[in-house]
Amino acid sequence: EAQEQEIAELKKQVNLLPEQLRLARHRQFGKSSERTTDNQIRLDLVFNEAEVEAQPEAEEPTFEAVTYQRRKKQPGQRDAMLADLPVEQIESRLPEEERICPCCGEVMDEAGVEIRREHVQQPYACRTCDKHGTETPMVKAQMQRPPIPGSLAFASMLAYVIDKKYLDGLPLYRLEEQFARQGLRLTRQTLANWVVLGATRWLDLIYHLLHEELLQRRYLHADETTLQVLHEPGRPAEATSYMWLYRSGQDGPPIVLFDYQETRAKEHPKRFLEGFKGYLHVDGYSGYNEIPDVKLVGCCA
Repeated sequence: EAQEQEIAELKKQVNLLPEQLRLARHRQFGKSSERTTDNQIRLDLVFNEAEVEAQPEAEEPTFEAVTYQRRKKQPGQRDAMLADLPVEQIESRLPEEERICPCCGEVMDEAGVEIRREHVQQPYACRTCDKHGTETPMVKAQMQRPPIPGSLAFASMLAYVIDKKYLDGLPLYRLEEQFARQGLRLTRQTLANWVVLGATRWLDLIYHLLHEELLQRRYLHADETTLQVLHEPGRPAEATSYMWLYRSGQDGPPIVLFDYQETRAKEHPKRFLEGFKGYLHVDGYSGYNEIPDVKLVGCCA
């Protein structure tokens, strides 16, 4: 009876081994949206996290909305969240040459002060005209406009979040935790909105200017690399996409631009380099062969 029990247990183990082997092979060789090679970083985690997490229609949360969802919103809670953080006051003043009265030519004096959060705007009035004239000319120093109106994200904050995410590869949930340790309760959705708005409103302008400058250079480099993008509408997670890279030569300040495309079709570099007339340093991929007015330079040339 003991032998029969031992034999039955061994048979169960033998029957389990093929299934374990099949699962091991699938993990090693099968397709998976989480699988990458040693030489291919997860670019999808870097490039499309902001778009996935962003909620443009949602208002930027206050301290109360982030930490106490059930409590009724109270005035001044955003100020309470910022109360213990260091504040840098930004003053907007005019130099003397821009404070000349248009009526009498005298230099205008400071006339009170206008404060909006940490921004101090200085108005100026002409004392001479105030005493002897019929009206008093006034001018104001132009106040810095925030990159996202009504938001906590001033230019330096916006630059910090984008730099940490794309240069240091820090996911937004870790940035969320980092700010929380400093007493600043910002949700991942808020940070994602900042990244998307910062890119579409500001960096996009710089990108197009750099693209125009790139096409005027004499020497360029181009290459393409594969990546996976999760949650892309109409495409499975295992689909292969391409990031095309273009770089200037040494005939001026360096310019490096990325161009995301779903395929490796030749139309992409042809479209991106339209107007470029010079030497293009590429590998042997035939997709570069039909770019007009371009002299291809091989890798070892």
